Amino acid sequence: MKVTMRFLLAALLAGSFGAHAGFKDKLKSVFGGEQESEEPAELGEGQMADGLREALSKGVKVAIETLGREDGFWGDELVRIPVPDSVAPLAKAARRLGADRYVDDFQQTMNRAAEQAVPAAAEIFSAAIEQMTIEEAAQIVSGPDDAATQYFRRTSEPALVERLLPIVRQATESTGVTASYKKLQSKGSGMLGSLIDSEDTDLDRFVTDKALDGLFHHVAEQEKLIREDPLARTSDLLQAVFGR
Repeated sequence: MKVTMRFLLAALLAGSFGAHAGFKDKLKSVFGGEQESEEPAELGEGQMADGLREALSKGVKVAIETLGREDGFWGDELVRIPVPDSVAPLAKAARRLGADRYVDDFQQTMNRAAEQAVPAAAEIFSAAIEQMTIEEAAQIVSGPDDAATQYFRRTSEPALVERLLPIVRQATESTGVTASYKKLQSKGSGMLGSLIDSEDTDLDRFVTDKALDGLFHHVAEQEKLIREDPLARTSDLLQAVFGR
């Protein structure tokens, strides 16, 4: 494997998608003490792949912890789950009737359900990272800013849907999504409510899909951080690789 690729993988180990105390020392220990050389000591491909896996694990952990808490979705305009398109006419009608709070309550309960479900994604991401091959690791390092995110979508999205959907279903019940929807429907019935059947809107799948969109968005942010943000380059090696 070329020296440049070894540099890139080692850089991700050091950065872990952001400033992380102790990783500079860990990197030095891998290369052997305090030596400074343009060409570090040879690393096994398995070691380098393990370094990338650890960096990805930390980036995913940050994304899940950011969203899997109260207001993780609801408080973030970029990933906040909106009213489904099929329900939008009903929501608009309800607002015209002065029933804004019913629309807001419905939307908030969907976001609360997503916040409860997201932590369950950790085990799926963990499995995907563990199964990553050395060739896939090399492609991620040399790929675009969202190469790891693309990898996760390609290898894990079906499993994530399967894992999260039952949890979302339970969460929508506990947070009152269906009850809020019915209240919204009753308030908007004077204009459009009778034209919209709740059975035509799979709210659980909608929340699941939007929850994953938000999660992948944050994973991509963490991935991009180490590639572009000079403040995240906490070692000379990171500066040398990503500052070019």
